[in-house]
Amino acid sequence: MKVVAVIPARSGSKSVPRKNIKQLGRYPLIAYSIAVAKMSKFITQVIVTTDSKVIADISCKYGAETPFLRPAEISQDDSKDMDFFNHYLSFLKDMRAEIPEYMVHLRPTSPFREVDVVDKAIEQLLDDDSATSLRSVYVSPISPFKVFQLQGPYLQGFYPKDHRIEYYNFPRQCFPQTYIPNGYVDIIRTSTIKTGMLHGERMLGFVTGKIPDIDIAEDYEYAENVLKSGKFRSLTHFMEENFE
Repeated sequence: MKVVAVIPARSGSKSVPRKNIKQLGRYPLIAYSIAVAKMSKFITQVIVTTDSKVIADISCKYGAETPFLRPAEISQDDSKDMDFFNHYLSFLKDMRAEIPEYMVHLRPTSPFREVDVVDKAIEQLLDDDSATSLRSVYVSPISPFKVFQLQGPYLQGFYPKDHRIEYYNFPRQCFPQTYIPNGYVDIIRTSTIKTGMLHGERMLGFVTGKIPDIDIAEDYEYAENVLKSGKFRSLTHFMEENFE
């Protein structure tokens, strides 16, 4: 069994330039995801897939491997996750290298993770032979049944076939609990990708709390405060011990 962490880090962020290598505390943002992958008892290799030599060099400094540069055409704003996973697997096939059975998708924009939580997620997927993947989620504070879209100037629910009963006016307790993906840890079975799907039809739901997600400049201030709180001391201690 081979478990590889795959960390995607393209160079073209428009909301925050050079976001993936922007300094957070004492280290660039991507270093936090590399660190938790290296702490895992299951992950044996850490791959950063990027289109930038600068990002590649920084990633290598913190212990990741960058055996290729990702083509620009699959590193755009509208590029899909499936693109870089397929590119990575094609590279391995061309090199006649060992294909991992599991790929742990760690987005650098979610820097704060507990390694015990990551390992628990991996263990949960390993124990479920029928699951096609695992996705971490947190409890949604609002039901999609209570949300509208605009159709011209008029509001319409997302379930138009039921609009005559005005389901969106029902109490929230009438609706099932829903969950939002949070980027804490997603795990892909390589066998699922071979079917043409990324997560497949049987995604294990792995419920965690909500964690900081770096998307806009203001998110950095919040992340800095989380860092100063000491909540993720085991992660930062590992980094101090290994990255200095």
